[in-house]
Order: sequence, then structure tokens, then C-alpha cells
Amino acid sequence: MNTPLTDRTLALAGLFQAARLAQSLAREGRAETNAFAACVHSLLLIDASSTAAVYGGAAGVKLGLGMLRDKLAGKTDVGDVEIAKYVISMIHLESRLRRRPEIQEAVRHGIEAIQSQMKFFEAAENNETAHPRLVEKLAELYAQTLSTLTPRIMVSGEHGYLSDPQIAAKVRATLFAGIRSAFLWRQLGGGRWQLLFLRRKIADEADTILNGLGGNGEPLNKS
Repeated sequence: MNTPLTDRTLALAGLFQAARLAQSLAREGRAETNAFAACVHSLLLIDASSTAAVYGGAAGVKLGLGMLRDKLAGKTDVGDVEIAKYVISMIHLESRLRRRPEIQEAVRHGIEAIQSQMKFFEAAENNETAHPRLVEKLAELYAQTLSTLTPRIMVSGEHGYLSDPQIAAKVRATLFAGIRSAFLWRQLGGGRWQLLFLRRKIADEADTILNGLGGNGEPLNKS
């Protein structure tokens, strides 16, 4: 049975993973296949049985867990400031969302409608991919709901990628998933002070989860 720290770490890993994917899409025009699919499908699991189940198991946020283990322990890399900006922006937007129950309701209804519509695409989906039409639908819902909140999240990257409708939709879907993870993080008792004062504990917990997965958090295949 997961401890509260384990659940919070998984949710926070989902948030960091979404930030990294948004950056990768905007800068490189691609994202790690399994990590992206886990983010996208997490949006459909509104009433999941556990925190791990939101991501299809802890392995779904393997990329994010590796980031928590390294970044919160003090290991830095090029692009970390940008990722931190996205994380902070998503947490801030989530706090705005909590004050707008009508938008929360619109998001829930939108997700339920998408869940119903996507039954037509089940044969084309599996646990490692996200159907392009699903990504498109989620991006549209994001634009209709969360993008109406201010300040909007500004994503930096290559114009050629950001102007591509398919990549832009993927970026919106990852931001959507990141805000969903931030919402879950708050529901589980997470907060900014924990990020400041429990950095080492969260990093250690991420490492423990990764060890349980038999992996070290190295990047997965890209598409």
C-alpha cells in the first residue's frame, strides 16, 4: 500500500514529466512515446482507483521520477530553468482553477464527452500510444477551458514546431496533463513548502520507486 509521500511523489513526477514533454515538443518537435501516452491517458482517468493507476502504473511517470530524483537532489542541466518555469506556471494555473468551479465542471463534462467519443478509436490504441484524434480533442478542451484562465502558460520553442498544428496540440495536451497532476498533488496534501523543505525526502522516494521498477529513469524511446 502506498504511503502519502509515495502518492505525492507520483503526482509530482507527473507534473515534472509534463513540463519536460512540453519543452521537448516545443524545442525538438518530439516527445518520448511512453511518457507522452501516460500523460495523455491520465486525463481520462478522473476517478482512478489509486494515484499510480492515474498514470497506468508508476512506470508511466518513470521520466518524471528520474527528474525528481536528480533535480531535487541538486543535479542541474541545460533547460532546467525553463522546466521550472513551466512547473511553477502549471501549479499557479491549478490554483486559479480551484477557484473556478464552473471551469472544473466544464473540464469534467468535456472529459466525459471525449471518453465516450474515443470508444470508436479503442482498436487503434494501446498502452504505449496516444491516438492523434484523442490528443486533438484534449487540446481543444484545454483551449476552451484552462486557456481562458490568466496568466496563460507561455511556451518557448522553435517557431516551426509551435506553428505545426499537431505539435501545438501535443503541447496543449501535456500542459493539460501537468495541471491535472498539479491538481492531484494538491488533493494529496502537496504544497509549495514541501517542495522547499522536503526536497531530499521526495528525491529519495522517487529513487526508491525507480528502484522498485527496476529502472534508473533514463529516457525512453522518442517519436
